[in-house]
Amino acid sequence: MNRLIRRLGSGLATTLATLGLATSVATLAVSPALAAGFPDKPVTLLVPFPPGGTSDFLARAMGAKLQQKWGQTVIVDNRPGATGTLGTAQIKRAAPDGYNILVSSLGPFVIAPHLLKAVQYDALKDLDLLTVAVQAPNVLVVPAASPLKSMKDVIDELKKRPGQVSFCSSGNGSSDHLTAELFWLQTGTSGLHVPYKGGGPAISDLLGAQIDASFQNINSVLSHIQAGKLRALAVTGDKRSPVLPDVATLGELGVKGVDAYSWQGVAVPRGMAPALRTQLVKDMVTVLQDPGIQKQFHDLGFEIVASTPDQAQAFQKTEFARWKQLIDARKITAD
Repeated sequence: MNRLIRRLGSGLATTLATLGLATSVATLAVSPALAAGFPDKPVTLLVPFPPGGTSDFLARAMGAKLQQKWGQTVIVDNRPGATGTLGTAQIKRAAPDGYNILVSSLGPFVIAPHLLKAVQYDALKDLDLLTVAVQAPNVLVVPAASPLKSMKDVIDELKKRPGQVSFCSSGNGSSDHLTAELFWLQTGTSGLHVPYKGGGPAISDLLGAQIDASFQNINSVLSHIQAGKLRALAVTGDKRSPVLPDVATLGELGVKGVDAYSWQGVAVPRGMAPALRTQLVKDMVTVLQDPGIQKQFHDLGFEIVASTPDQAQAFQKTEFARWKQLIDARKITAD
């Protein structure tokens, strides 16, 4: 999350150059994987969360394009449970033949292993992260009628009422929860974390002014901000969001060390044949290059990352260590 675009190099352009991709999907020749017979049966994109979230949206958008490219059925299979770890463990047990691919948020890759005792996979050893596909910053929002009009107001209120200003999240250990914990740590304050079972109920109570504030994924609340139902006070990226250009970053407002992004990655079981792995990466990045998909995600506040496997896995290791340190320091549990 911390300065992801910079650490991954020049993003999509670098990835495409590295992989030797053409600039138009239409000009690509039949791939070596297709020439070798892959795929010759339906391919499953497994999403370890319920339908309707960002990972599900990404899988369905990519799946439709991959189905066209491969001439083979692509199925999106939602397998929720245990903060995404049940479906992720299923990918670990699958054959590394390209027919079972994981599309997930950062949780199962870098957060859940530190929160749950019985995770049935090693995130750094059992999974092969092919690409970080997209990312979006979180945004600090308050209800439209809130007396908190600025970042200074929020920090002053936290200091005046330590442990009483409520921040909702979609659940313990979610990116919105951990961003709040990081914010409190960096500002020397403490708030009241109110976890919900999913983002929908949390946002509903935020809209109803039953909650004081929240660091929400920008795509989840963008329409409410644009409708004037929520007030955006800051974004957690290292630069302003193109969909909220008038909202300053936390860094610009003097709060350092809270650069945080929600991101989605694509992974397969470890042990895939190199030629097939290379072709899958090329096909995934080509799909992410599609103008239609780029517009869909840009309109929601996402940046297309499309990193190489080496970049993605180096980033995963950094994120894994970063969130472990925070979870340990703040004594965060999944309960």
